[in-house]
Amino acid sequence: MSLLALYERLFAAFGPQGWWPGETPFEVVVGAVLTQNTAWRNVERAIARLKKADALTPAAIAHAPRAMLEDWIRPAGFYRQKAARLQGVARFVLEEGGMEALAEAARRNTDAARRKWLSLHGIGPETADSILLYAFDVPIFVIDAYTKRILARLGLASSEATYEDLQARFHAALPRDAKLFNEYHALFVALGKDFCRARPRCGGCPLLAHCPSAQVAQKAACR
Repeated sequence: MSLLALYERLFAAFGPQGWWPGETPFEVVVGAVLTQNTAWRNVERAIARLKKADALTPAAIAHAPRAMLEDWIRPAGFYRQKAARLQGVARFVLEEGGMEALAEAARRNTDAARRKWLSLHGIGPETADSILLYAFDVPIFVIDAYTKRILARLGLASSEATYEDLQARFHAALPRDAKLFNEYHALFVALGKDFCRARPRCGGCPLLAHCPSAQVAQKAACR
């Protein structure tokens, strides 16, 4: 099955996902940092606390007392590390002239913009690419744990494949379209949350007939 055919099957099964759940580009940036190593429901609680404190702006986060920021984002877990990362990101946004300037720079030279985001403490490829795709509408594919797991179970990629290798495959196989990449990544998350978990729930999975891992598991269960 091609990557485009996989997208079409997932879209037929789950429909449009409407990602990323953020009201502003900066909220997307904050969410991308807070979602590291935690469930999205915890991020939503942390963002709600930031909104209640009227602190969901680059200036408010950059200048907030560290202890106060840690308290606001405590529901997202690892709050000390994430507070430091958020303040670094917020200062970067201010130094670069704001979100609109960063968006223009990302669309003008995506590679250079990506390198800048990756240079920030605590910002790895998945977080940087989530920011570029969802906050700035730049066509760059986000590879996450769900994507790696699903591709490996479908026999479409090695479980040892690197982030860069997998991303390059999506870029080569699909039109460079931000809306498509946005939807595709969200569909991987939907499949991963509902079916393709660490301990898979194969019953009812829309890819069951195409999944070698599920077929092996079914044969083993029948012995």
